[in-house]
Amino acid sequence: MRNQYFQLVFHDDQAYVHIYPAQDGGENLKINELTAYLDLKKFQGYDIKLLNEALSNEEETEVAIGAWDGYEVREMMEVDVSMDKMIAYARFYPASPGGQRMDAREIVGSLIRKRVKFGLNQQAIFDFLNKPVYCKDIIIAKGQPVRQGENAKIEYFFNTVKNLQPKRNEDGSVDYKDLNTISHVKEGDLLARLIKEDPGDPGKNVFGEIIKPRNVKTAKLGFGKNITINEDKTEIYTDVTGHAVLQNGKVFVSNVYTVPADVDNSTGNINYDGNVQINGNVKTGFTVEATGDVVINGVVENATVKAGGQIVVKSGIHGGGSGTLISETNVMSKYIENSTVKAGGYVEAEIIMGSDVSAADAVRAKGKKGLISGGTVRAKNVIEAENLGSNMGTPTMLEVGIEPEKKQRYLDLNKYIKEKTQELEDMQVIIANYGNLVKKGEHVPKDKLIYAQKLAEQYKEENAALLPLKEEIAAIHQEMLETDGSYVIVSQIAYPGVTIAISDISMNLKDNRSHTKFHKAEGEVKADIY
Repeated sequence: MRNQYFQLVFHDDQAYVHIYPAQDGGENLKINELTAYLDLKKFQGYDIKLLNEALSNEEETEVAIGAWDGYEVREMMEVDVSMDKMIAYARFYPASPGGQRMDAREIVGSLIRKRVKFGLNQQAIFDFLNKPVYCKDIIIAKGQPVRQGENAKIEYFFNTVKNLQPKRNEDGSVDYKDLNTISHVKEGDLLARLIKEDPGDPGKNVFGEIIKPRNVKTAKLGFGKNITINEDKTEIYTDVTGHAVLQNGKVFVSNVYTVPADVDNSTGNINYDGNVQINGNVKTGFTVEATGDVVINGVVENATVKAGGQIVVKSGIHGGGSGTLISETNVMSKYIENSTVKAGGYVEAEIIMGSDVSAADAVRAKGKKGLISGGTVRAKNVIEAENLGSNMGTPTMLEVGIEPEKKQRYLDLNKYIKEKTQELEDMQVIIANYGNLVKKGEHVPKDKLIYAQKLAEQYKEENAALLPLKEEIAAIHQEMLETDGSYVIVSQIAYPGVTIAISDISMNLKDNRSHTKFHKAEGEVKADIY
């Protein structure tokens, strides 16, 4: 394959451009490349139209370009460097028949003058000198690519994903007694391994400039008591038999604190750094707090249970109006009645009645009844149930579309900003009144002037303090508008008395709805059969 190229030739004191056609699919020459070369060689008065026609002609031809000054033309090389400076291209132009060719030393010297000094392609130079190719880009130099490194990472050898679902039986009921929520470990078990960072290798471009790899992140093994680290600080092992958890990047191993019967006067309140297993009930008035999971085989009465991990109540909670379950992850309970439940993940129960339930992810009422009736249930993403409300028209509020805590923050901010704005407007009136008195030249007591000055400073400070709050409420409001993925699903019947709110809009059910998905579309709550 040969590109179309040209050569200057001279006859009888006249200069010509001799054009050689492309062969075997080679590229045709662009007119601007030819004219740029002629301008460089100081030729003037040539006919661009004739030259362009000659280039378009697929035959070998000559075009007169002006008088010859008697000097032969040397072989010439142009150098172009890629934007990333990693490749240099050489493009050669032939000498006139009596002109001098370039040699290897001259080619290398020309490259160096262009600052191209690294990764020279000696083979390409050799090939060109032995078999010249003109008007074609030749890779004359290549840089050394940088080898990017990798961040350090930690490999864990126990289950770090605390999102286990309860077992569903063939009859549709949910078994809250057969759960596997604890990562058990035995003394001497490997818990985690640190794979250290790889910094990578620097590269170098054709100018000889060093290219540094991207910075990589380091890491180290974080762990609590009952754990041993090896000499090179790359592996940790448990010293005891118990369970392992990963919290905020640190590994903890502890034995499970087991309450053999009820949490009552015989035990007092429970506060434990780890998992708690309660084989009985949590009686009215008592509190259980744990940094890990809390598993209760019995019921929770009018009591409080708080956990950094999951809360599992195998027989349910009957809160009597003030019973509370608070988990940083998930809550699973046979039933939830007259209680307050907050979860950083999901909430799942067979029955939820007359309760205030909030989940950062989802709330699901599953099982034979799968009922949510009465109270308020909130979730950022999904609320699912077999049945919603009751045939008695029990008021039931369902809210999705934004994390419950964020929505409460929005309401609190909105109230505060309105009240504070009114206060600032009142201040403005007072400040303006004193300012007008001064402008009119009326006498204002010194203590009143001092008061007005202090009030003006207070106004400035409090008004400035409102700005970040206004930005925060605007951001939350925007998030409330972007709720395409949030929905409520009822598999059987949703009764009148149910209100479904998706962020800032709501729907009050006036009649029964079956097998319906409620979602936000076109600025309103839509109810689609599924």
